[in-house]
Amino acid sequence: MAEVHYKQIAAIFEDRGVAPSEDVLLVRIGEQKLYHFRNGREWRSYSVSTGARLPSCVEDSGGTPLGLHRVRDRIGGGEPLGMIFEGRRPTGRCYLELLPEANACNRITTRILRLEGMEEGENRGPGRDSFERYIYIHGTNREQHIGTPASGGCILLRNQEMLELFDSVAPETLVWIEL
Repeated sequence: MAEVHYKQIAAIFEDRGVAPSEDVLLVRIGEQKLYHFRNGREWRSYSVSTGARLPSCVEDSGGTPLGLHRVRDRIGGGEPLGMIFEGRRPTGRCYLELLPEANACNRITTRILRLEGMEEGENRGPGRDSFERYIYIHGTNREQHIGTPASGGCILLRNQEMLELFDSVAPETLVWIEL
């Protein structure tokens, strides 16, 4: 099944005049899954949590944006598992060290892959820019919600899996997000 997904993505990239990167990430919102392809073959898949609201590219919508993106920035290399980030900077605190009530909100943890939309007027540009919306793939302190839509628009992974994904993709890796 995943190989079929890759062929469909490759056709989408071709229609847009974009050559697939060695690694390609596919996020399927309806499945709450992220598929990692390497050289056209499924390398790994992960359960994720996407936006609690309907998918949307619109600013302040809280929805996960659809379409073609790329990994623009890789943030957090070398930080310990569970490190909390604020403003894309490590805070020096690990979510596991906090009291339960301090973990009531979703936190950005472990690593960040910051996404940049590549489709002008869709997920790039005024009022709908994924990069300006700070859309990330990142770890979370609320791992119990993985597999259900529960984020503010980002794509959340379990921390150990986020570490694995971060270590295996490079900047410019293409990401396709679909329903």
